[in-house]
Amino acid sequence: MHTARPTRRLAARAALVGALALSLALAGCSAGTASSSASSTPAAKPSLEFTGPNGEKPGALSELSLTSDEQSKVKDGKYTAAFVWHTSSDFVTAVEKGARDEFKKLGIDVVASTQANFNAATQANNVQTVLALHPSIIVTIAVDPTSAAKAFKPAVEAGTKLVIMTTPPEGYKAGTDFVSIVTEDLTAAGRDNAEILGDALGKKGEVGYLTYNANFWFTNQRDKAFKDWLAYEYPDVKIVDSEGFADETATQTIAAAMIAKNPNLKGIYVSWATAAQGVVAAIKASGRTDIKVVTNDLDTTLGAAMMSGTNVAGMVGNGSIGIGKGLALAGAYGVIGKKAPELVASVPTKVTKANLDKGWESDYGTKPPSSVTGG
Repeated sequence: MHTARPTRRLAARAALVGALALSLALAGCSAGTASSSASSTPAAKPSLEFTGPNGEKPGALSELSLTSDEQSKVKDGKYTAAFVWHTSSDFVTAVEKGARDEFKKLGIDVVASTQANFNAATQANNVQTVLALHPSIIVTIAVDPTSAAKAFKPAVEAGTKLVIMTTPPEGYKAGTDFVSIVTEDLTAAGRDNAEILGDALGKKGEVGYLTYNANFWFTNQRDKAFKDWLAYEYPDVKIVDSEGFADETATQTIAAAMIAKNPNLKGIYVSWATAAQGVVAAIKASGRTDIKVVTNDLDTTLGAAMMSGTNVAGMVGNGSIGIGKGLALAGAYGVIGKKAPELVASVPTKVTKANLDKGWESDYGTKPPSSVTGG
């Protein structure tokens, strides 16, 4: 992966406090940096285009399909599949469900499912464990693209077909080292986050920006899209503090400091849901009921907080079941030697308290659990 970290571009804030002029500039998403952001001119309209880690252009998820003859060929092959995930979450569970359902239809047996708790060494060990089962297909997302290039090399050399949810090992090419990338529409997701938070704040207020502090093309582009669309659609909503996290369990501490430094803070964007759980905990610990959180992935903990409290403005679903189905179909492409699109993307879903049932079913294929709805 060769994409750079998301840029923390900030315009000069034309406010003077006493005789002190404050000028801050941020590059990258390093932790411990804060800023005030304002713009004297309207932001340019952002593009809704995005690219894969090697410049791949996304197509629609519906581009993946098999003819009846191709389906029969897959079933006759008695192929197997395994999942080598980066972490565990409600989102990953839903994606795997979508993939398992499609694999079952295609007669492909699932022989293993592992997750690495965002630890690259653990994922490398998981690859070795899974390869001992000789799967025909591995569905994965690289924890660390650089080290994953070595970790997954034995799978490529063995002829195992890799299908990627969002992030491939560094230097791997679609059609050569892996079959396809299946993801969500990143810029649309960023815009959805901006609209959920901007509307929740009544189109004005100060917000924090808490993002993954790594060169992770998928998250980087989605984070940047949020920032760009917020500036364009909500010029009176200002990012006043930007922080990065390398470990999602550290977000509560980071958010607590952000809240303490910015007493007028009214909202916080977080890259994904499990990381946002710590942010919601920090807000609760601060006694603030006026700070709204928006994030990506539907999550039962945040869903329950959204329905019972005031701090979660909403979440953006990824089209999880569809992504899972797409991953399974891409795997089938690989084992029968059919050329697949390099990159395909699902349509995200904005989910708030007002449309929880519909949004949850659209993304996860089920009604929200009673732990979320309180029913």
